[in-house]
Amino acid sequence: MFSHRNNIKGYVGLGSNLGDRAGNLLLALRGMMEASLCVTRVSSIYQTEPISGIEQPPFLNMVAEIGNHLPTPEQVMARLLRIEFALGRTREVKDGPRTIDLDLLLYGELEKDTEFVRLPHPRLHERRFVLEPLAEVAPRLVHPVLKKTAAELLETANDQSLVKRWAP
Repeated sequence: MFSHRNNIKGYVGLGSNLGDRAGNLLLALRGMMEASLCVTRVSSIYQTEPISGIEQPPFLNMVAEIGNHLPTPEQVMARLLRIEFALGRTREVKDGPRTIDLDLLLYGELEKDTEFVRLPHPRLHERRFVLEPLAEVAPRLVHPVLKKTAAELLETANDQSLVKRWAP
């Protein structure tokens, strides 16, 4: 296996727009820790407007940095999917409302495109609801394909959807 995996940082996008949105985010973070994913940093929580054409409530979004002996990207994805399932995530409507959405955004500098894992996340650079919290947690993080920092990607994003820090 990789001997350098203990130095790799991964980034997970979290989102919820059904039920107790903030509670769902916290339960997902707890689920990540219980699944032996070492959460090293978390962003603030942001309230964001849905970007799909489907009428639905606003989201709460955040980004978590994971590290310290990460399992493989496939194992991380499997754990994230199990957490989504445990928190009642269903997938009846594409881009529809959801109790929790967990996306593996980045895994070190790894580029991967399989049926199960696409890294870096193919749309992360287009989405303000991901870039705002990512730039907060890791502003100098460089996108392995686009070679721009999270802060630069946020500055140049075309997405004009409303993203603001959430104050409960």
